Amino acid sequence: MGDQTQVLKDRAFKEVGSSSARFIEISHKIHANPELSFEEHRACAWLSEELTSYGYSIAEKPGGLETAFVASAGTGPLVMSICAEYDALPEIGHACGHNIIAAAAIGAAKALAPMIDDLGITLKIMGTPAEEGGGGKIEMMDKGLFDGIHASMMVHPSPVEADRMDCIAGKHLNIQYFGKEAHAAGFPQEGINSQDAITIAQVAIGLLRQHLYPYEMVHGIVTKGGDAPNVIPSDTRGRWIIRSDTLAQLSTLEPKVRACFEAGSVATGAKLEIVEASKTYSEFITDERLATLYVKNAQDLGRVFSNETEGRLKASTDMANVSLKIPSIHPMLGIDSLPAVNHQPEFTAACITPIADQAILDGAVAMAQTIIDAAMDREIRSYLLEKGGSNPR
Repeated sequence: MGDQTQVLKDRAFKEVGSSSARFIEISHKIHANPELSFEEHRACAWLSEELTSYGYSIAEKPGGLETAFVASAGTGPLVMSICAEYDALPEIGHACGHNIIAAAAIGAAKALAPMIDDLGITLKIMGTPAEEGGGGKIEMMDKGLFDGIHASMMVHPSPVEADRMDCIAGKHLNIQYFGKEAHAAGFPQEGINSQDAITIAQVAIGLLRQHLYPYEMVHGIVTKGGDAPNVIPSDTRGRWIIRSDTLAQLSTLEPKVRACFEAGSVATGAKLEIVEASKTYSEFITDERLATLYVKNAQDLGRVFSNETEGRLKASTDMANVSLKIPSIHPMLGIDSLPAVNHQPEFTAACITPIADQAILDGAVAMAQTIIDAAMDREIRSYLLEKGGSNPR
């Protein structure tokens, strides 16, 4: 069994190497054509076409999601999935490296395609839109697209290598205040200033921060503050994210933050509307067995994992919600970008360097080999067949 496993792992390594230029080309193409959440029509089409050429069957627009796809191959009882992300950030493009994530998923898919029957698995490549605030994976789960999957994984670029992302729960809120226009000099007493309302809310949140736990965070932006300086603003809007270590802790923080927004409404008379921009992102439960397999495979490729906290990404992801349902891993691919970090324009540039290109290939091989290990090891295979679809805790 061990010899056969190594034969398959060596084969996966060679498969990725033989098409390395193609995977890098895909990464650079997506990077050069950034698309925002739920608008990733070109990336979705490119990835679907590529997977079709490898023999995967494609379910387009699954669950009615225009820029999602599910590519499937094999009929084995153990169902494994790899998630591909491909949405970008406003203005700064692929500053979280989703081009690398998508290309690595494609690479692993090609490596595994010739041996799926030998492994006795069904492999699903999940095209998951809108990770940057839209919760595409949560929408896909709610529509049953992750049902029957026993384990899921993806890789994510970062300044340093890590076996997991320091993942916290997060909620995205859209804020809008409705006031009343008036001439700012001639008749200010006739107006209701919605900009004042959001200013009061921001001050209240700033004061609240003194009383937050170290693991609690609140951050946001004003997306509309008015239309002209001589008109009392009647329509002011903002976007905020509330984060805490777990969903339970987030539920105690959220009412405090909402009270800050309500204070702006009470003080000015502006009407407040709060809309949840997406489903709430959860904490991540890393499957330690899969993580151990992945680390060993990545180390064999020369990847060096850092135990330092500096440069490690701490954020929220909808992949965490998948981890509450089925065994999952979300390792970080170091691309040696420091001092540039995720969500900076400098990180966007770092995501198409030779180091980033090598990370695509290593991530693809490490994921493919981890799936081979899991499928060929009787104990882990049985564990995944039993645990898949339930909370791994």
